[in-house]
Amino acid sequence: MRVKLLFVISMLILCGAFPGAAQVVSHRTENLVIFTLDGMRWQEVFGGIDTALAGNQKFTRNKDGLNKMFYSPDIRERRKKLFPFLWTTVKEKGQLYGNRTIGNLVNVANPYQFSYPGYNEIFTGYPDTAVNSNDKVLNGNTNVLEFISRQKGFAGKVAAFTTWDVFPYILNTGRSGLYVNSGVDSLHFPDKGLQVVNEMQFLAPQPLEVRPDVITYFAGKEYLKTYQPKVLYIAFDETDDFAHAGLYDQYLSQAHAEDAMIADLWNTLQSMPQYKDKTTLIVTCDHGRGDKMKDTWRDHGEKIKESGEIWMAVMGPDTMPAGEVSTHTQLYQKQWAPTMAALLGFQFRPDHGSAEPVPTVFK
Repeated sequence: MRVKLLFVISMLILCGAFPGAAQVVSHRTENLVIFTLDGMRWQEVFGGIDTALAGNQKFTRNKDGLNKMFYSPDIRERRKKLFPFLWTTVKEKGQLYGNRTIGNLVNVANPYQFSYPGYNEIFTGYPDTAVNSNDKVLNGNTNVLEFISRQKGFAGKVAAFTTWDVFPYILNTGRSGLYVNSGVDSLHFPDKGLQVVNEMQFLAPQPLEVRPDVITYFAGKEYLKTYQPKVLYIAFDETDDFAHAGLYDQYLSQAHAEDAMIADLWNTLQSMPQYKDKTTLIVTCDHGRGDKMKDTWRDHGEKIKESGEIWMAVMGPDTMPAGEVSTHTQLYQKQWAPTMAALLGFQFRPDHGSAEPVPTVFK
């Protein structure tokens, strides 16, 4: 009876029933790693290659090669070919939300359905209608990463590595004090591994006019190995860029590569005592894209209904290994920020409005 009572109390605190509570009763997560895949559609995450797009010469240059890599008549095999880490390790040990074909709905709450408003919602828990462009404007809303960095033991232990160079404004580094390495930044660290990555980022080609995601990834990985942050955020961008360019084959290849990078970092985490079995991984996106009218897969925004449809994957010591979540529920992007804080034992309240953690993420 006492165990049941403690569980009920912890869930009430987790969901904000006790306004004065500062922390969740119990948690095992000591570290948090977050990945975002910009503009990555839930349709490919849960369904794999879209044969209508793969077969359209307007979007795919090498249909046969793409099908050889990613097609299977079995939808479960198709998605596993595209995202092998998500559909093996995360499916077996974590949870995946957002398969609308089985009634598990995840949406953005902001009305704009593009990047800056999406990232603002992810990290501030507030779908601010005043955040309505991708311009380099300092975000006035407190984000969960800066909130965590101000908690005991987390000062100087929160870092972000991002391909898109708007993130210093989204996370308001001048106010928050967060370390955000964004775009083609210089990595001013004595570690040789980081210096090699620094040289690579200046020498690597930039066909999309952004730092390649693989450079962003290795910068984040080397930083983690050297400085052991307790919270690390890595933001990929090239999936969105290839989609806007209408290059479906490149979009899928990049998504597959990013799944491999996430797997590589997870294996790195499991090889380090300070992270092994003490780290929660979250993978999500900022917005969706069009689908019903196939030409709109390249785009997103208020006029394209499906671009408000998103997804999330989570895996860690506090999360039940439920795999693909099939319950008929409606979740919103604004819930990610309080969920991140709750996993570390904190209660994060947005500056405006309200947002609760996703309760099913917790055992």
